[in-house]
Amino acid sequence: MNDSPTPARSSRAPLVAEALGTFILVLAVISTALFAAGFGEGTESANKGVGFIGVSFAVGLALAAGIYAFGPVSGGHFNPAVTVGLAAAGRFPWRGVLGYVIAQVIGGAVATTLIVLIGLFGPTGWLSTVQDGGFASNGFGSRSPGGFEMGAAILVEALFTAVFVLVILGVTHAQRGSRAVAGLIIGLTLAVIHLATIPIDNTSINPARSIATAIYGGFDALAQLWVFLVFPILGALIAGYAYRAMFGGAEEE
Repeated sequence: MNDSPTPARSSRAPLVAEALGTFILVLAVISTALFAAGFGEGTESANKGVGFIGVSFAVGLALAAGIYAFGPVSGGHFNPAVTVGLAAAGRFPWRGVLGYVIAQVIGGAVATTLIVLIGLFGPTGWLSTVQDGGFASNGFGSRSPGGFEMGAAILVEALFTAVFVLVILGVTHAQRGSRAVAGLIIGLTLAVIHLATIPIDNTSINPARSIATAIYGGFDALAQLWVFLVFPILGALIAGYAYRAMFGGAEEE
């Protein structure tokens, strides 16, 4: 993962790369969650689904693939919180944040729209069932897989986003980082975060992912969406400014 595109690149290419990378990330995690996680439940094919572990590794591997494929073009953020965190750390220009965020949201929304189109050709009632169940949206209370309330979701999203951004900032540092394996490390970190937190709120850590599912997840998903927009961004800001204060910003790279 690079921190920002080089001046030689066209202004459009990084935005397209961010949209494509976010598209792949959201397509992988939500497809796995909806199509494969609970496959065979209640039938003779029970226990053939991939479960939380499969979803976690799907998102981690998809992120790693996106970073290696599109990171040289855009920096491989694929997440508004990551973009904001890098800007707070002095690794990305604030003037570029809005464009990246819009591209990421579009990429995620296109991914879930295509999943809906696939669902239209699925078994009778499949699409309405997954939409009634929230369409893998993030949530708390009755929308939490484990029944955790809003306070848990707030803490999880802020804390684990901060951890994620700190790892990204460390592993991509120009002098102290390990850029050759950065994509793998970042992807595995996201996988571990999902392993730890899916039962709490379906794991956002990424506002673009949350928006992409909430638009098809019904009223409750939209009503709770603000938590998964505000607190990942807050965690990213804390991590970015803290890293800059502790280890220095762009001027030391």
